[in-house]
Amino acid sequence: MTTEAKKKNKVLPIILGVLIVLGAVFGINEYLYSSKHIDTDDAQIDGDISPVVARVGGYVKDINFEENTKVSQEQVLVTLDDRDYKIKLEQAQAGQAGANAGVGVSQAQITATSANTSTAKANIEAARSNVEAANVKLNLAQKDFNRYANLIKDGAITQQAFDQANANKESAEAAKAAAQAAYQAAQDQYNAAVKQVGTTQSQLGVSNSGVTQRQSDVDFAKLQLSYTEIKAPATGIVSKKNVQKGQLVQAGQSLFAIVNENSLFVTANFKETQLEKLHTGLKVKIVVDAYTDEPLEGEVYNFAPITGAKGSLLPPDNATGNFVKVVQRVPVKIKLLAKDKALLEKLRPGMSVKVSVSI
Repeated sequence: MTTEAKKKNKVLPIILGVLIVLGAVFGINEYLYSSKHIDTDDAQIDGDISPVVARVGGYVKDINFEENTKVSQEQVLVTLDDRDYKIKLEQAQAGQAGANAGVGVSQAQITATSANTSTAKANIEAARSNVEAANVKLNLAQKDFNRYANLIKDGAITQQAFDQANANKESAEAAKAAAQAAYQAAQDQYNAAVKQVGTTQSQLGVSNSGVTQRQSDVDFAKLQLSYTEIKAPATGIVSKKNVQKGQLVQAGQSLFAIVNENSLFVTANFKETQLEKLHTGLKVKIVVDAYTDEPLEGEVYNFAPITGAKGSLLPPDNATGNFVKVVQRVPVKIKLLAKDKALLEKLRPGMSVKVSVSI
């Protein structure tokens, strides 16, 4: 055997030994890593996306933003032609002014009827005094008449004196009747005034209800007018612009969407067989496919109540056909802990990531 052949025989075992050692090291590292980590590449960046819809219809007057730019919360992004809504507000305000005037009239009527009631009450007191005075005069005349009636029987007085006493009695009776009639008239007048006050107060209540209704109309008109300024519901980036200047939009029409700032998180779809050791609070390493050199830190936040397949539009029904067992995946929400705002600003919902949970 030549020297060259002997060398070849020695190299092959060495190479094989090195490969075995490398394989063992790799296998041990993978075992140790897998025993302390749970990985998945079925994950992506997610975020809160706020759709913006028109709450009233109208023609688009101004658009104050560009697509894919950052906007601030309550910033006016779209302005609709508000002339129709201003006219409706003026109409509502005119109706409110009329209702307020009606209340003023009713209050003036109440004041007038209250004064009439006071006058009628004073008249009653005067009429009552007149009735009492008439009763006194009638009693005196009746006594005189009775005394003269006894005296004329004895012939102690003349017929003329008796006739005068009788006339006085009849006059007193007439005066009493007149006083009682005046008292009853005053009483009736007072009752009528009281009823008039009640009627006017009822009218005032109706007028006040009208004022409340008109105030509601004014508030509603102001609310509708305010909807002609479409504002950003949150701070973030505008996307899916679907509106142009001069366009007629309808109430409920979708105009654009805003990806909320600081609302990004990761949705990782773990196999159901990986869930045994997962729980909230575990630390997570996140590698974004677009920025592999800038890993992120995260934390397991919560778990979806159903699997991804069960929440799909057409969930599988294992009760039909031949059953084939498929490992299901459960969405897990991971909260980002990164403090690098520059990196967070580069992330977009839908980006693919790889996550590794330390257990």
